[in-house]
Amino acid sequence: MRVSRRGLLGGTAAAGAALAIPSTATAAPVVGEKIRSSDARYQDLVLRGQNRRFVGQPDYARVIRSTEDAVQAVQEAVRTGKRIAVRGGGHCFEDFVDNSDVEVLLDMSLYDEVTFDQRYRAFSIGAGAILETVYPALFYGWGVTIPGGGCLGVGVGGHFSGGGYGPLSRLHGSVVDHLYGVEVVVVDARGRARSVIATRDNEYRDLWWAHTGGGGGNFGVITRYLMRTAGATGSDPSRLLPKAPSALLSSITVYDWKTIGQAGFVRAIRNFFDFYERHNTADSPYASLYSPLIITPSSAGNVLLSTQLDASVPNAKEKLAAFNAAMVEGLDPKPAVYDAGEGPFLHTTFERSIAESPSPGRNKWKAGYLRKGYRDEQLVTIHKAMTDTSYSAPDLSVLFVPYGGKVNTVASDATATAQREVMCKMVATVGWSDPAEDAKHLAWIRKLYADIYRDTGGVPVPNEINGGSYINYPDVDLADPAYNKSGVPWHDLYYLGNYPRLQQIKAKWDPRNLFQHKLSIQPARLDLCRVRRKHIEQERTI
Repeated sequence: MRVSRRGLLGGTAAAGAALAIPSTATAAPVVGEKIRSSDARYQDLVLRGQNRRFVGQPDYARVIRSTEDAVQAVQEAVRTGKRIAVRGGGHCFEDFVDNSDVEVLLDMSLYDEVTFDQRYRAFSIGAGAILETVYPALFYGWGVTIPGGGCLGVGVGGHFSGGGYGPLSRLHGSVVDHLYGVEVVVVDARGRARSVIATRDNEYRDLWWAHTGGGGGNFGVITRYLMRTAGATGSDPSRLLPKAPSALLSSITVYDWKTIGQAGFVRAIRNFFDFYERHNTADSPYASLYSPLIITPSSAGNVLLSTQLDASVPNAKEKLAAFNAAMVEGLDPKPAVYDAGEGPFLHTTFERSIAESPSPGRNKWKAGYLRKGYRDEQLVTIHKAMTDTSYSAPDLSVLFVPYGGKVNTVASDATATAQREVMCKMVATVGWSDPAEDAKHLAWIRKLYADIYRDTGGVPVPNEINGGSYINYPDVDLADPAYNKSGVPWHDLYYLGNYPRLQQIKAKWDPRNLFQHKLSIQPARLDLCRVRRKHIEQERTI
């Protein structure tokens, strides 16, 4: 359960939250001090990343405590010509933050307050907050939640801006379907840093849209999010985000590698795909069903299906039993199904998780959206890889994570999150600790991925089965022709048809291309004079 619980399932420590209104006081902000390598705090800050393949050595780090703090920190970095990167929870899969080119690290971890902003009738969440803080704050404070991820150490800064999803997404959509606004520190063509609050209905709507799936590190420094469900009305906070379930039913199905065989493996995965294809509408009685399928290697002994369902849906126990029966149909011997019972929402979420690992290792992730289930040949490929006794790694898994439902009711261009015709996500991951083994483990997972997508150039080119990939699972291989042989550029795999619009917004709001990384949005080529005139006009209205 270690892999599944760490990577997929929810849980946290309880924390309170109170209704709070941002102060109108105008105390002079004090920018965070420069923390250099001689400072005892430096190594802790640069080692907060959860992938030890990458460890940065910036000239200095700053701990950001407010938007004003961020503005000053960005302004000084721009003035001195230093490359900036921002860290929230530290879960970036690639070296977008921990990179040798980064000279200034802005750490947002202390800017994590969760309050209700009456001016915008929205919940204000500091960009340094992690889900472990957000879920209990919203739930205990107002009885609401967001359909965010199950890995509780993840920071909202990148999670929200890349789209965001989790156990409640089939019922309530993507996180960005509840994003009303975002506060961002941007830099204009003249090099002036300032903060902008962009919402879905003000004059900066384009900047808001870019943060509904465009991904972090592209347009500026996000300092806080304003959360209110699209279409929600009134001023009662308890009605402006989804209500959390009162209780959850849960179960675990265990498939024994010793008895399942290749044919049984294919049938088991096919059962999973077929069920979610049949129940992939927002009005499905199984909309609240979430059951990540965790395929670990045969040496681990078992494949696990960990299931939860809103206990308040009519005939919930019967529905869960019917789902579990469908998952073992046609298998002989039948896999074991364990009833984990019913429990209150947050408590059950706590039980189904463990704390963030204090000693992260070296990792590589590769992913893809599925519009329909893989073909049998692709499942055989996964079976062969996971039963190959000539290869082993400390952490190894292929995950199928349910998705779709309410997500698919939103138009592809309504948000930057373009994948709106999907059924689940696939995530393959390998983890190890010895740097000398990097080449071996990277070669293995790259081969598996290439074999799964051998018919589409080694990557999930959108078609009747594939839906591209998820920018919050960034994989620089998709931009490398050595691994992406499809002829389809990486940005079309992540953004589908939304990339040109993102490029236009990038050129407008980051005309100097200050915020960049290996998979950052490249600005469209615009008339620089026209851009500067536009910024001057905007400045006159501020």
